[in-house]
Amino acid sequence: MDTEIELKFLVSDAVVQLIPSLITKFAKTVTNKPSRNLINAYYDTPNRELRALDIGFRTRCSDSECEQTIKLAGEVIGGLHQRPEYNLPLPTNQPNLAAFDANIWPHAMQVESIADNIYPIFSTNFIRRTWLIESPNGAKIEVVLDKGEVVGADKVEIIRELEIELIEGSRNDLFELADLLVSQNCIRLGLYSKAARGYRLADDKPLKPSKSIGFVKLPENSTQEQALIAAMTFGIQFVQKHEQCYFNKASLKTLKRVTDGISLIRHNFWLFDDIVSKQSTEHLRNELKWLLSELAWVENAIQLKTYTSKRHAFYKKISSAPALAQVISDLKQLQPSVDDIQALFHSARYNRLLLSLTTWLIDKQWRKDWGQAQLQAAELPIADIAKRLFDKDWKNVHKLLPAKQKLTCFDYINLRTQLENSLLSGNCLGNLFDKDARLEFRLPWLDISHGMYELSTLEYLKQLCAGQEDEQLAKIQAWLDQKSEFLVNAMEQSRRASFDIEPYWQ
Repeated sequence: MDTEIELKFLVSDAVVQLIPSLITKFAKTVTNKPSRNLINAYYDTPNRELRALDIGFRTRCSDSECEQTIKLAGEVIGGLHQRPEYNLPLPTNQPNLAAFDANIWPHAMQVESIADNIYPIFSTNFIRRTWLIESPNGAKIEVVLDKGEVVGADKVEIIRELEIELIEGSRNDLFELADLLVSQNCIRLGLYSKAARGYRLADDKPLKPSKSIGFVKLPENSTQEQALIAAMTFGIQFVQKHEQCYFNKASLKTLKRVTDGISLIRHNFWLFDDIVSKQSTEHLRNELKWLLSELAWVENAIQLKTYTSKRHAFYKKISSAPALAQVISDLKQLQPSVDDIQALFHSARYNRLLLSLTTWLIDKQWRKDWGQAQLQAAELPIADIAKRLFDKDWKNVHKLLPAKQKLTCFDYINLRTQLENSLLSGNCLGNLFDKDARLEFRLPWLDISHGMYELSTLEYLKQLCAGQEDEQLAKIQAWLDQKSEFLVNAMEQSRRASFDIEPYWQ
């Protein structure tokens, strides 16, 4: 068995020709292997039983030689892929699942039944160039460039990938090479394997943006440190998923999901401050703040798009005021283009941030500042800690939003960040508790959070109307004030109702 430790990158045509010189610049020695044409078939059952177990099974032929490979469930953090891998030679291109050692399979897996029902569901065919390099520190790294296509259900996707795999030596050398590669501003880290892409084609399930952040999956017996790792991994993958969704189909809502993921990652540093010091995350927090600032325009852009949609209630009002319509049109012209955002996702600074988050997780860098208190806190059950954190949040909400006090539009707008942070804590740790009770409790607060967003939208539109001597704009401002008042009344009803619902963690 081999355990792959590799970083995967998606590359542009522009950088392909630079790779040999970049490798030579980094390495002490370089061995250039002959190019190979690899023909691969991936197998599963009609019910996708191997996929359900996160097992990949393929045959690979090059010239007259064939082999079969099993990849078992592993982990992907950032662009780092780690999976147990088993390879066996094959006399033909026909798979033989029974040839693998029976001890590698997950418990209760029906190997014979699966072997009888597997069939090729998609293929990947590409030209592979390979370099074996030795780093200045003596690590051996394999660099692989694949160019070709993945084919499934008569649909095709281009493969243009660069993989660097640690064969021997320190992982630090692998990340040092990765840093050099991303410095070119036309390489980005890859989350999805060729197999994952093939399954999506074969099953006609294209990658789609999530409707919300969702919840981190946590076993009940997780420790605080295990919960930190799970929540950070979830956040990084959420960002990378929506980065890829944006390349597939650019949209403002997809970019909003990217900012949601960034906010979740940053929130984890606060949520787990029992074991994560500010000192150990200062650089990461600064870089996350930078990235959020680069995308700070997205929410306003969504609002502007909403105002100018013919399906929205605002459309007739805005179109009846040429001065306001012109202001909105001018603001939309100032927004970054799709090319600008794709350049951001290809930039060295963005990809270095992902690499830094990955190394922080893999190397457990939060442990560097630990004393006895942090060591003990790391092993505490996260379920107990979650109850304490949620109780603290709940008391804070009561204090900020007192049940007997009537709140104004500006009260809600000013408290938006605090409420969203409380909801993020639920995204990180809420999966430990009953789903139905959790949904019942969170629903009115989600309504209030959405109401806060709507109030921000209305307030932004008021600001665009302000300062201009125009009778039509004055009428729109009065209409927006009325809308805000109606919305606040609805939010007040949700808030009062929420205090009657028993907290789901108690």
